[in-house]
Amino acid sequence: MAAENRKKRYKILVVDDEKRIVHFIRLNLEHDGFDVLTAYDGSEALKRVREDLPDLVLLDVMLPDMDGFEVLRLIREVSDVPVIMVTAKGEEEDIVRGLELGADDYITKPFSPRELVSRIRAVLRRYELANQVMHDVVEVDDRLKIDFDRRQVWVDGKPIKLRPTEYRLLYHLVKNAGWVLTYEQLLRKVWGYEYRDEHHYVRLYINYLRQKIEEDPSNPKYILTEHGVGYRFVDFRQNRSEEERKQPETKDTAA
Repeated sequence: MAAENRKKRYKILVVDDEKRIVHFIRLNLEHDGFDVLTAYDGSEALKRVREDLPDLVLLDVMLPDMDGFEVLRLIREVSDVPVIMVTAKGEEEDIVRGLELGADDYITKPFSPRELVSRIRAVLRRYELANQVMHDVVEVDDRLKIDFDRRQVWVDGKPIKLRPTEYRLLYHLVKNAGWVLTYEQLLRKVWGYEYRDEHHYVRLYINYLRQKIEEDPSNPKYILTEHGVGYRFVDFRQNRSEEERKQPETKDTAA
């Protein structure tokens, strides 16, 4: 019990203009050990993000002063806090729009308390894993360099910005360079077991990565598609070792 009490209490910001729903969510999240902040419109939500620094934002799409997509866009200008979009429609275009603006997940009304808590814990776990230090500097080739320790990526010598989920996905692809990772493996490693059937997440974020690191995203040379199976990062380590073996040994290695 003492160990349980030492666990971090995450602060969840619930943004919804329906007080009945906010009350329902608050009761269930507090029962599961979360601290809950509330906001009933977009302006209040932005103020809460800046001043209270929540660990995660549960953001409804339909708000009175501005819609959730606009709130998300403004949040992303100042913070990378995890955001779960809440929609009553569940339409694919709304889901894709939210993910493209930087949402980490979505949940469709009506939802059960168990599903909500599961989604929140999965996103928090993924966010923390993405922020763990990965002690590696990888030079894929003359064009692409990745420093997982500092969470930096350079393309043609210029730094590019990746979101936490993109870092996590790239990390697993690079670490398994040359091997095919199935949709299920990537979902389990990057998103969590709860997302094992959400293949569209993988396709969407693979596309994001290709847009940022590939010279020609329509003809990728780093992240290769294995149709019907998953994806494979080019085996740059094998190519490099072969090139190094061809180089003449001109001098002994210095101590």
